[in-house]
Amino acid sequence: MSTKRRVPGELTRGQAALRGTVLALGALLFLFPFYYMVIGSFQTTPDTSIAGIFPNPSNITGANYVAINERINLFTGLVNSGIFAGAVVVGTILFGMVTGYALAVLKWRGRGTTFAIVLLVQVVPFQLLMIPLYVMIARDYGLGDTHAGMILPFLINSTAVVIFRQYFLQIPKEMFDAARIDGASELRVLRQVAIPLVKPALVTVILISFIGPWNEFLWPFLITKDSSLQPLAVSLANYMTTIASSTTNPFGSMLAGAVVLAAPIVLLFIWFQRYFVSTDIGSGVKG
Repeated sequence: MSTKRRVPGELTRGQAALRGTVLALGALLFLFPFYYMVIGSFQTTPDTSIAGIFPNPSNITGANYVAINERINLFTGLVNSGIFAGAVVVGTILFGMVTGYALAVLKWRGRGTTFAIVLLVQVVPFQLLMIPLYVMIARDYGLGDTHAGMILPFLINSTAVVIFRQYFLQIPKEMFDAARIDGASELRVLRQVAIPLVKPALVTVILISFIGPWNEFLWPFLITKDSSLQPLAVSLANYMTTIASSTTNPFGSMLAGAVVLAAPIVLLFIWFQRYFVSTDIGSGVKG
């Protein structure tokens, strides 16, 4: 009777079961805070005991969402957050992609120095620049209480530049040379050759440039005191510090606001996670 030989590197049944168990436990630990946030947002009375993690039909309500919406208008906050984060994403992709392409593909004097400056910018925390930026945006440019004032400091992201540059460097230069020989301009080379081959980088930049502005509350709070222009994160911060204590269920209302704020990010990640795949960039070159 012949026995099946195990392929080198293949896990045994016990090892596969152990790995699956560890991954399942890790996933549960990671997802539990989100689960608890959702359950807590529907509780009529906060239940901080162990039994509180299981839904109790008699303690389930949607009143927490109604209560917080009456105080800060969730829809207006979501729209303002969408304008803020969406404009930042578009600017980050546009400037990051063009700059990354120039640093990776084009040959020009000072390219190395420019890239070193881009890396140096990442060392400087944004909080250190906040006061001079506020003076420049609000006083010199007169953009206080405007969406433009919130958006401008975030339009260029040095991390996006580095990501695009590193991906563009992986594309064989022969592909660019072939496109130029066919008469393509640099803009067309970027649009039709480079961009289709760096979709994972594009998705990564979209996510990192969206999450930051979407959750940002300090800079928009400094720029505008007009509640009709404030993103949802700012409205929630104001709610938690000044209004929540006066509501019937402050705990549930705060969790309801957190659910509304987190939901778009979770949905965006689920939508784009299928694009986090490796691409065979070298397959376009023979030999």
